Amino acid sequence: MTAYPLVVADSATMLRRNLRRMRRYPSLTLFVAGLPVVLLLLFVYVFGGTLGAGLGQVAEGRAAYVAYVIPGILLMTVVGAAQGTAISVAMDMHEGIIARFRTMDIARVSVLTGHVLGSVIQTGLAIAIVIVVAVLIGFRSTTGLTDWVAAMGLLALIALAISWLSVALGMAANSVETASNTPMVLILLLFLSSGFVPTDSMPGPLAWFARYQPFTSVIETLRGLLLGTPIGTDGLVAVAWCVGISVAGYLWARRLYDRERAA
Repeated sequence: MTAYPLVVADSATMLRRNLRRMRRYPSLTLFVAGLPVVLLLLFVYVFGGTLGAGLGQVAEGRAAYVAYVIPGILLMTVVGAAQGTAISVAMDMHEGIIARFRTMDIARVSVLTGHVLGSVIQTGLAIAIVIVVAVLIGFRSTTGLTDWVAAMGLLALIALAISWLSVALGMAANSVETASNTPMVLILLLFLSSGFVPTDSMPGPLAWFARYQPFTSVIETLRGLLLGTPIGTDGLVAVAWCVGISVAGYLWARRLYDRERAA
């Protein structure tokens, strides 16, 4: 068997391993969707009346804010899955499973790819749950099917990027506890974006940082695809960030895997 078919076959095997884990513990997927759903209900029903009134849109109050906050909540779902992925990788590292995989005649990258693809699928299921809840509480998109497909594609792309990054974080962690904490930085970065309030409502330096950090471009692109707001250059910037994070996360994870193998 040549190298490429071997990688595909071994990656499929590792993906099945992760899917079996998801099927055995469906509560993990529900947990990934749980935090975004709780935050959605909290922001809409507790803060939505006040925050929605400050958006300056035709519709005010909760009706305006539920539409505004959905892209940020969807991205929160993607980021929330990173913690579980990092923990899963760290557990494999410290329980010796990956060490056993290294002794087997399998493609090295397939072990990491299985975690990444499993995380993307789990994230997709959690996003579906969040969207259903959003529709139930009043979210209505103003765009068509093509824009929705593009939005789902962008979510899949950012999920792939965050998954590779979280795999690297899990491998770099010296314990499972550390792996559970390092992805929290991504959640903080999400709050310092345009996901929950407009960036121009923030003080000067913070507004600049919030506007030009990676998540804001993704959120503004999702907002444009789902609600018809102007996207401008945010679409290209968002895709560039996703590709850059994916490549950096992959190279970091491969380097850590190869270093452990050499050790």
